[in-house]
Amino acid sequence: MKFLKNTYFLLRHGETPYQLKKEKIHYPWPESSPILLTERGKKQIEILAKKLKQENIDLIFSSDIPRAHQTAKIIAQELGLKVNLDLRLRDINYGIYHGRSRKEFYQDFPDEEKRFYTAPQNGESWSDCKKRVLDFIEEIDKKYQGKKILIIAHGDPLWLLEGVIKDKTNEELLKEKMEGKVVKVGELRKIKNKK
Repeated sequence: MKFLKNTYFLLRHGETPYQLKKEKIHYPWPESSPILLTERGKKQIEILAKKLKQENIDLIFSSDIPRAHQTAKIIAQELGLKVNLDLRLRDINYGIYHGRSRKEFYQDFPDEEKRFYTAPQNGESWSDCKKRVLDFIEEIDKKYQGKKILIIAHGDPLWLLEGVIKDKTNEELLKEKMEGKVVKVGELRKIKNKK
């Protein structure tokens, strides 16, 4: 993006039981049995919420998937703000692989580069996810000016969102992912306006 009218804070939801095991893929749309934060995850977000008070956040946008929404509610309560839910911030949809092993998914999708253009049946490619987060940030940045906006979502959408804001190519994004430079669980990143 050429410029930003606002300052953005990107936050990946707090720790969940899924982050502790990562054996199966848990990305149903909609989520029938929600994965919520662990006690450690809740404490992690409560501590972060107190630190965020110093930033004078104006608006909170969150994925509606329970682990992100729960994270957003903890912060919103501390900051005295309301949570704006947006479906475009949902985690990437793995389609038919929901509930199946990660090993099985990676056997069928071994080439990371092709994941930008190849989607699992009933699911999304990285390009599909990138398109929806780009649509979200363009709309928000057009609507507001000079605001401090907290965005709470999931690993892949935040990785792709940060990439589109910073005008990164798919190759640069993939390199970043391979090097583990993506937003970690409970991590906050600040992206300042570039006027």
